[in-house]
Amino acid sequence: MSNLLRILGKRLIALPFMAFGVTLLVFFLMSFSKYDPAVAALGESATPEALAAYRHEMGFDLPWWKQFWNYIGGMLQGNLGVYGVNKDSVAARIATSFPLTLQLTFIGLAIALVIAVVFGVLAALYRDTWVDQTIRVISIIEIATPAFWLGVLLIYFLQIRMDWLPGAGDLVPFSQDPLEYMRRMAMPCFALAMPVAGSMTRIIRTSMVEELDKDYVRTALGAGIPKSIVIARNVLRNALITPVTVLGMKIGYLMGGAIVIEVIFALPGMGTAMFDGINNNQPMLVQGVVLVVALAFIIINIVVDLLYVLINPRIRNV
Repeated sequence: MSNLLRILGKRLIALPFMAFGVTLLVFFLMSFSKYDPAVAALGESATPEALAAYRHEMGFDLPWWKQFWNYIGGMLQGNLGVYGVNKDSVAARIATSFPLTLQLTFIGLAIALVIAVVFGVLAALYRDTWVDQTIRVISIIEIATPAFWLGVLLIYFLQIRMDWLPGAGDLVPFSQDPLEYMRRMAMPCFALAMPVAGSMTRIIRTSMVEELDKDYVRTALGAGIPKSIVIARNVLRNALITPVTVLGMKIGYLMGGAIVIEVIFALPGMGTAMFDGINNNQPMLVQGVVLVVALAFIIINIVVDLLYVLINPRIRNV
């Protein structure tokens, strides 16, 4: 039986239980919010009768456990509640915000991986030389630089001082103008990618050094196989197995960092939605955003687990 199918089956069986646990945890924590959803929606000047009517209409006067089951039932139907005076749909807000957060996350991941693979391989091939030492210093600086601080610096120098890149607030759709879309996404994606690129560079460099010291590399080189072919076909592939194991955590970091970056660059993503929910005392919106991001993180880690099995032939079959 394929190990890939077995792992996929286990993850799919566990997925509903993990989703239920995350939903329960988020709902339970949000129940401690000191803000009254009725007051947040109608304002502090609303009459007690109006507040009571709103709580009854929205089910906020029900016991906690019954509110939770109602929320689960609505979630299964794509209903994550409403927020604000106009009772705007949380699901509709997330549907327009979440794609942008995913774009920011995975473009940042692509940038980080390209930088990490290039620098990590170079550092390993030229280990203990000035190339290795220079890349080590650069990667340490990348790790130590917070994404939000780098974002502020990029805005100040590249947008305000030099006027090289436009702000990202008025984002142009990729289908409308791909070049302008990439220009406006360049700064937030670069700021988001740098800390991950630094840590992944160190991981890839270490994995590459370990592989280069193994007997099969010396045997292949001794047999006359060109070094570039050995590195491309064997060493690099085997060296990437270890970085893939931490890729899921890095994607989670990128998604969390994207939420902060969106606020800095005024991008209408999940971060801005959460920021609006916190500022306007809208716990249902905050709860929906946190829940969707958490569930996305679980699903992405399942995909990364399967990717690890695909690239590692030693555990692909049993």
